[in-house]
Formats: sequence, C-alpha cells, structure tokens
Amino acid sequence: MTKARSRDAASPNGGLGNAVERFAHAVSRFAGSTTAFVCAVGVIVLWAIAGPVFHYSETWQLTVNTGTTIVTFLMVFLIQRSQNKESLAVQLKLNEIVAALQGASNRLVNVEDMSEGDLEVLHSHYTSLAEMAKRDLDIHQSHSLDEADQRHREKMGARKPSRS
Repeated sequence: MTKARSRDAASPNGGLGNAVERFAHAVSRFAGSTTAFVCAVGVIVLWAIAGPVFHYSETWQLTVNTGTTIVTFLMVFLIQRSQNKESLAVQLKLNEIVAALQGASNRLVNVEDMSEGDLEVLHSHYTSLAEMAKRDLDIHQSHSLDEADQRHREKMGARKPSRS
C-alpha cells in the first residue's frame, strides 16, 4: 500500500476528504493567480458591455449581484481554510524550533492554545525580559523566562512582611 493510500484509509473521510482537500488547494492557488484576476475583470467588463443590450434591467443587475455574492460566500470559507492550514504549519515549525533550542522555554510549545489570560501573563514575563535586556550593558547577555520568574518570586518574597 502506498503512503498516499494509507493516508486516505486513515483519514476520517477516506479518499473523498483528500479529493476535496486537493480541489480546495487547487482553487486556492488559482484564485490567488493573475489569471483569476484577469478572468474576474473580464467577466465584469463583459457584464458592463451587456448592460445596454439588456437595457440595464433588474435582471442584468441581479445577475452580477448573485454571481459575486455566491463567489464571495465560497471564497470566505476557502480563505479561512487556507489561513488555518498555513497558521497550523507555522505554529508547528515554531514549536519544533522552541523544542529543539537548548535554553528555550518549553512552555511556549503550543502557546496558541493557551487562554488570553495565560498569554497576558507570558506577555508580561517577556516585557520583563525586554526591560532586563535594556538595562544590560552587554548586548550579548541573555535572559530566560525562568530567570525572570525567579527574580519575580524573589521580589515577591522580599515584599512579604516577616512574621517574626
């Protein structure tokens, strides 16, 4: 069994799912091409030229309105599909880099799945790192999230009133 067939058999929709994906990919590539743009302009020019022939009737107007509405409706889903796939690919590449780099915080693997509150906490840590880096005279000095977190804990411990 070839790799393509084993993927088809393993996918929830089998061959149909992959056929739809290939079709959507082909349409996405075409829709973003110069040829597609020229075709779209050509259709509009032909429609405009046909205006006098149809006496600029409501049917003539409805034709282009309906066509553009249908194309727009379908393109929204196609664009979202492409964006989701591209975003996932970028996130996977970034996850691989984070996982592979020694000293990088593994907390950032799949960071896109965190809640907004958790992302804000991470953002504040990175803001702290940026401030530490600005204070350093040596531009080659590096800081980590763990270092920022440790300094934060030390500061919080120093602020607590002693109970002695």
